Amino acid sequence: MSEGLHLENLEITQDGRALVRLDAHVAPGEVLTIMGPSGSGKSTLLSALVGDLAPAFRMSGRIWLNGRDITALPTAERRVGLLFQDDILFPHLSVAGNLGFALPAAIPQAERAARIAGALAEAGLEGFEARDPATLSGGQRTRVALMRTLLARPRALLLDEPFSRLDAERRARLRSFVLHCAEAHGLPVVLVTHDPEDARAAGGRVRDPLGNDLQV
Repeated sequence: MSEGLHLENLEITQDGRALVRLDAHVAPGEVLTIMGPSGSGKSTLLSALVGDLAPAFRMSGRIWLNGRDITALPTAERRVGLLFQDDILFPHLSVAGNLGFALPAAIPQAERAARIAGALAEAGLEGFEARDPATLSGGQRTRVALMRTLLARPRALLLDEPFSRLDAERRARLRSFVLHCAEAHGLPVVLVTHDPEDARAAGGRVRDPLGNDLQV
């Protein structure tokens, strides 16, 4: 099995109705966009990929990541990062505290500080370690959330409409940053969205949750 994320005849049903049917390989640095309206199965797909599918759904097929079958693994062992629509930063922690949450406790303090500083530099947020998340803009918060996800060293990245709450200018700028980071880190990416502009900016294949190719 090749490197990247492979969805092998993946099907998710609810009450006998198919919501997701996908057979796809997403190479490192590549983006597969799943586009459709609310309720079409996009978020259900992401739940399945991270291992958090609700009992009301049934799944068949296999999920492979870098040649490893992760279909039955618990969420913590899958090494799949997820960036949500909401940034979900911890309000009681500083920016550095939020980033450090992604690092193993056994890492020495000096190395922790260096990794956090490096992540902030990559995000263009040098010197933000002590900042309160409440003082950040929406785009800055999303950058911190992305860096926290990347510090956990995932092997694939899922994007759950993380740009939808931003105005058009910030949305385009942040989208470019997130996609560039994913490519730089060599991560296969699954982006779910209802916005054709997100799909066009991501490049690569665009499908609906039932596996039909879409033109955007």
